[in-house]
Amino acid sequence: MASSSYAPRGAPAAAVSVAYGAMPARPAALAGATMGTTWSARMALPAGRTEAAARQAIQGALDDVVAQMSTWEADTDITRYNRAQPGWQALPAGFFHVLSHALALAEDSGGAYDPTVGPLVNAWGFGPHQRAFEPPSPGAIEAARARCGWRRVQLDAERRAALQPGGAYLDLSSIAKGYGVDRAALALDALGVTQYLVEVGGELRARGARPDGQPWRVAIEVPDASDGHALALPLTDRSIATSGDYRRHAGSGDQRYAHTIDPRSGQPVRNNLASVTVLHAGCMQADAYATALTVLGEADGLAYARHHDLAALFILRARDAWRVVATPAFQALAGLR
Repeated sequence: MASSSYAPRGAPAAAVSVAYGAMPARPAALAGATMGTTWSARMALPAGRTEAAARQAIQGALDDVVAQMSTWEADTDITRYNRAQPGWQALPAGFFHVLSHALALAEDSGGAYDPTVGPLVNAWGFGPHQRAFEPPSPGAIEAARARCGWRRVQLDAERRAALQPGGAYLDLSSIAKGYGVDRAALALDALGVTQYLVEVGGELRARGARPDGQPWRVAIEVPDASDGHALALPLTDRSIATSGDYRRHAGSGDQRYAHTIDPRSGQPVRNNLASVTVLHAGCMQADAYATALTVLGEADGLAYARHHDLAALFILRARDAWRVVATPAFQALAGLR
């Protein structure tokens, strides 16, 4: 899964960059801070709506996600769950919704995705309040693995509650940021905004077209932190999310390891995938799928994506160059055919 619940303070966020072009009257370009990273939004405001109202709506939606699902804060719903004694814990609607999707993906991916991976994330030094400088001992890894396992967490939809089996530590970092994008988009929908591109930490969701009639366009980065672009594509009524190991890692040289942990082994992911980008109607789903495919690796990840008709772009390390593989669904949506 991913590293911490949201990026560490000041971490670079961009996995996808945006080309906006000229915008006509009543444009709005807003930005703010959330989840240890930044958010931004471009939109055409309808009559009677102000930038202040749009900013308040976006920030309020994101603040609510943080209050429910950030392990970086001491008094959030997820922190209370993680500290709770064994027993059923009532959850707010957003938290229950995200956890339900996370557990369903855990089952469907054979445990390649697991929202209970938090103890391993922490053991490898990517959790809150710490930073990795050397790998944990085998004993520390096994102790963390003993606390993991998505099957240990049960849900009661009628009561909107989750079972804390004892020692479970949820980390929703690889799905909550995408959910935050969706919540920000819904907040703009409620204001009557029908043309926007909203982004949180590099994950984006677009609605409608730019006011000039052209589609919003995004550029997928070359996964080497150079800010070069591997591909530019239009984004209309879709979300896009990227998982990669080129911005967050620890160690160096042969001891370099990624922040994405394979829940099945307890080890950082070690494969030839540099990044995986997923296009989906919902940013929550795109965010989680990108992590799951990264953990699955090239062969199993591509097979999973094709079987589920996912629009996914895999950028792989080759000896002297990058190798790019797109699923048929991605090719169709990106206009690559």
